Amino acid sequence: MVVVLMGVAGSGKTTVGRLLADGLGWKFYDADDYHPPANVAKMSRGVPLTDDDRRPWLESLRDLVRDSRARGEHAVLACSALKDSYRRQLLPADEHSRLFYLKSDYDTVKQRVANRRGHYMKPELLDSQFAALEEPARVSHLDASRPPDEIAAEIRRRLGA
Repeated sequence: MVVVLMGVAGSGKTTVGRLLADGLGWKFYDADDYHPPANVAKMSRGVPLTDDDRRPWLESLRDLVRDSRARGEHAVLACSALKDSYRRQLLPADEHSRLFYLKSDYDTVKQRVANRRGHYMKPELLDSQFAALEEPARVSHLDASRPPDEIAAEIRRRLGA
């Protein structure tokens, strides 16, 4: 099983993902760790990524998901996966993959991103994240303003774990 936690920057994907993976005894992967250096440099300058910028990143994440599944590994991946096309590229549509959308409002995530230290994601990039976001229709939506441990517990319940 591979679970992807999606949402805009600051929605809590990494925090919830780590809690979820720890609670399940699964591997945790943060998609931010797979951005090529050029993408990190661009975002560090406050420049939004284009689909062309994201292509190699998404390909590496697709390979990560495929390889995890081939090893029989259960994993949690924190990934923005803002567009439907990105999600289709990342996850096969089967019973061994689950997508959870950590939905949050602009003001909440702006405050969270502004309070981060040492992360390349700049608050001024939030507008582009919300502009690119295609909210998924047929996946589990979770209120990202809830405490991370509650969200992780809810996901475990929904997984039957």
